Amino acid sequence: MQTFNEKTVVITGGGGGIGGATSRRFARQGARVAVFDLNPEAAEKVAAQIRAEGGQAEAFRCDITDRASVDAAVAATIERFGAIDVLVNNAGWDVFKPFTKTEPAQWDKLIAINLTGALHMHHAVLPGMAARKAGRIVNIASDAARVGSSGEAVYAACKGGLVAFSKTIAREHARHGITVNVVCPGPTDTALFADYKEGAGNPEKLMEAFTRSIPLGRIGQPDDLPGAILFFASDDAAYVTGQVLSVSGGLTMNG
Repeated sequence: MQTFNEKTVVITGGGGGIGGATSRRFARQGARVAVFDLNPEAAEKVAAQIRAEGGQAEAFRCDITDRASVDAAVAATIERFGAIDVLVNNAGWDVFKPFTKTEPAQWDKLIAINLTGALHMHHAVLPGMAARKAGRIVNIASDAARVGSSGEAVYAACKGGLVAFSKTIAREHARHGITVNVVCPGPTDTALFADYKEGAGNPEKLMEAFTRSIPLGRIGQPDDLPGAILFFASDDAAYVTGQVLSVSGGLTMNG
């Protein structure tokens, strides 16, 4: 895989499990990494780790549900590192309840973070990429978007919408040399998955069931995701756009 020397990469939710692992992997490949997160302490922790290893990274507080916050973080990134070459929309949130037990206020928050937030990021970054006729966007959805997931109805709807949106943007901006692809994690050992287990009421039983159902025999780890993300962001994937890849240990197998 080619390196990302002199490339500026923005990663939303960069202070979390998958986001942090992805930020560190890009930095090790030479990228200048902008770690966007609602939690500035978490973002700075990841950025500091990268700098301690000799990489380039800066933490930016960003509330992706607030367009003004997105615009400010994008502008600050461009001022610090230059034009944005790669955007990874990774930030997400979920509530684990049967749909009829949820409330409209929860739907609003789920949609704002998991769908509208990604729209804000695309809308802020795409014009610059289109003007330069170059760019890579990798959206992190979920296998819940592909096969459904009990207790995650609205989350799955948002991620399904993100998949459809990604394919459309891939078509609209192919003429600009911009590729847009999607990575769908399966169950992955993150803080979000920990909340999911607690919400299920019997975490040990749920873990056992998931592990049995995954052909590779284990729950995913954050470090299982960056390889797929970096591939889609690389020049090796210059002729790949509008595609969806599951990284789920074989839990879902889509032709």
